[in-house]
Amino acid sequence: MKNPSLLAPYLVCFLLLTSCSDAYKFSLAHKKEVPLNYKMNVTLKEKNRKSIEKVQFFVNGKEISSNGASATIQTNSIGVGKHQISALVFYSEKTKKENSFFEVLANKAPIVYNYSIINEFPHDKKAYTQGLEYYNGFLYETTGKRGKSTLRKVDIETGKVLQKIDLDKKYFGEGMTIFNNKIYWLTWQAKKGFVYNLDTFKQEKEFAYNNSIEGWGITHNETALIKSDGSHKIWFLDPLTLKERKSIQVYTNKYAVKDLNELEMINGKIYANKYLQNAIVIIDPNTGIVEGIANLKSLKKEMEKTQKLVSQDEVLNGIAYDSKNNRIFVTGKNWGKLFEIELIKQ
Repeated sequence: MKNPSLLAPYLVCFLLLTSCSDAYKFSLAHKKEVPLNYKMNVTLKEKNRKSIEKVQFFVNGKEISSNGASATIQTNSIGVGKHQISALVFYSEKTKKENSFFEVLANKAPIVYNYSIINEFPHDKKAYTQGLEYYNGFLYETTGKRGKSTLRKVDIETGKVLQKIDLDKKYFGEGMTIFNNKIYWLTWQAKKGFVYNLDTFKQEKEFAYNNSIEGWGITHNETALIKSDGSHKIWFLDPLTLKERKSIQVYTNKYAVKDLNELEMINGKIYANKYLQNAIVIIDPNTGIVEGIANLKSLKKEMEKTQKLVSQDEVLNGIAYDSKNNRIFVTGKNWGKLFEIELIKQ
């Protein structure tokens, strides 16, 4: 009789080969990036061409129609952004879920804008601007940094602070907006915001963030508060419950746009400062598509003609809009000037 110990390695190899040949190995074949309105095909493949009983396909958890082991995704129905595709496979009295991701990009490039300076106004050099809004002839502004965050009412012509309160020193203040005669002020990493009386600046309540990561910028339309969190997502909050109802993903025709900071709603579009870039991106709030990019890098250089900016984060941040007179105001963190500008298509 042969030595059993000599047969052991061969037996192990045989068992491994048998188990490997019996295993099912699935993968999803599809494009990783497609433009909006593209019809994207996805196919479930089994490496060893083993038989499959049935496949169900899902996009972001919602089942879509399929044809055997293939399906077609109508990208116009899901919009721009990163999306999950899943296949639930039925085979050999078993089931397995295979997941993958793809990105839908905007189907056209954004318009590029330059600018012209219409007016200049004085601005507090010590204001680390986080939020800016024009309301009834005055500027309302929030400033940041832990222990130095403030809410202010400011005279535009003189830059004089007419009314001010300090935020609790444990918080880092961020963006603000005025909606239905209430001031909504975000904090950065504390996962909460505050609501204030417009006239007295008295705090009335606070609200928690839900799924958003942080608090950066905030604005509003007629039906929702609109919030950025530093990522490429923008969140829409119910103005009564202050709960996040939905989010959109912000994309150009080439990539996701993150670091979205201070926000302003202008003529139905979201204008957002891109942090550290001295630029404003113009976003369709319905789709998340970046329709325009305003290059304001030379505005910082214009600022530096009269003031030395000592820190890399002393960048453009703050957009306010006077809808009655169609005026756009911008400033920056610790900038000594507030600029009224006009955006010009290149």
